[in-house]
Amino acid sequence: MPLPTGNQSGNLVRGRLLQPLCAVLAAATVAGGLVTGPTAGWRAVVPMMVAVLGALAVAGRRDRVPIVPTAVVVAVASALGTLFGDPPVQRQSTGLVTLLEIGATLLLVCLVARYAGARAAVVLCAVLGVLASTVILRLQVPPTLLEAAAQCTFFALGAVAACAVGGYLRGLEGRRLRSVHEARRHQRLQLARDLHDFVAHDVSAIVVLAQAAQVVGGDHPEKVMPILSQIETAGQQALRSMDRTVHMLDDGAGTAAPAAGEGKTRAYGLPDIADVVDRFRSAGRSEVRLDMDLTPEQIAQVPREVASTAHRIVVEALTNIRRHAAATPLVSVSVTLGPEVAEPVLTVSVTNSPPSITEPGGLLGDGGRRGGGTGLTGLAERVGALGGSLEYGGHGDGGWRVTAVLPPR
Repeated sequence: MPLPTGNQSGNLVRGRLLQPLCAVLAAATVAGGLVTGPTAGWRAVVPMMVAVLGALAVAGRRDRVPIVPTAVVVAVASALGTLFGDPPVQRQSTGLVTLLEIGATLLLVCLVARYAGARAAVVLCAVLGVLASTVILRLQVPPTLLEAAAQCTFFALGAVAACAVGGYLRGLEGRRLRSVHEARRHQRLQLARDLHDFVAHDVSAIVVLAQAAQVVGGDHPEKVMPILSQIETAGQQALRSMDRTVHMLDDGAGTAAPAAGEGKTRAYGLPDIADVVDRFRSAGRSEVRLDMDLTPEQIAQVPREVASTAHRIVVEALTNIRRHAAATPLVSVSVTLGPEVAEPVLTVSVTNSPPSITEPGGLLGDGGRRGGGTGLTGLAERVGALGGSLEYGGHGDGGWRVTAVLPPR
């Protein structure tokens, strides 16, 4: 059973705990207001009830209660209560009602700072903060203006604190949303890289076979049908590669491929390298040698991220050979595990000999030098992130070699 996400957990808590609690408090507020109205004065009780009910409505049913209109109604009720309230008197019930209104207004300030739009939040927080700091004047007006200002300033500190709390929570949510956006962007880029790196390997094979069919079609038409069959196989493999890569979004764990006998997916690994080499061999004229004599126990020692990166290196190296050195007579692929028992080092090497001068490189080799994808530079960054190293460059007299050393993590 999948675990609920952060938003789902928040909605669950709000639906099962917060909303019933707010409903109980709202009912208690109405009942208490009706009881204390005759003694505390309705001009003090009504603004209190409006403020408490408004704050509870926004807190419990924020998805259905518009926060800005609710805050405006509370502000108007509070302002009217301060301007046209009963003459200031020292009553215990009136003082309690006033403190409840101040607390509800400060809660609403926090909610406005957290959820309202930026411009509306600034205006409403300022207005509600002023009203919350002046509600106390309903009980007693100080003898001097300076004392009244000091008293209101003291209560305004509560509004500042409520606004700061709401703003802080707003900032946390903004950072969370930016992190989610960046993670999704990274996932899309990773998907694009996977589509390029894996599909380009099969598409380049299709191009090579199509060019071969054009060359032999005129003189040896009987050889075209086997080539067309290979093109069909390579095209189907390209489609499967795209399907596997898209499944990565469902698993969220690197490049994926279908698991045997299951509808779920698994990561590309060392066993898939043999299939890549076989398809490269069948689509070209080069002799391909694979040195990967690893036991299942040794393969199990290699972490999934390292094995997936090794597979990616072989795919990229063979694709580059097909593009830029299609006439090379010999390609060697080596995947070896070091003799260390505790932390065996995985070494991946792909080497091609100099292209034969007696055979043309083919149209892809001549005109296929184009940019795109992650390339060896992107793979070098990926290998470096795993703590390994990737080196590539000329080898011998016109050959090329790609070597990666991948230590375990």
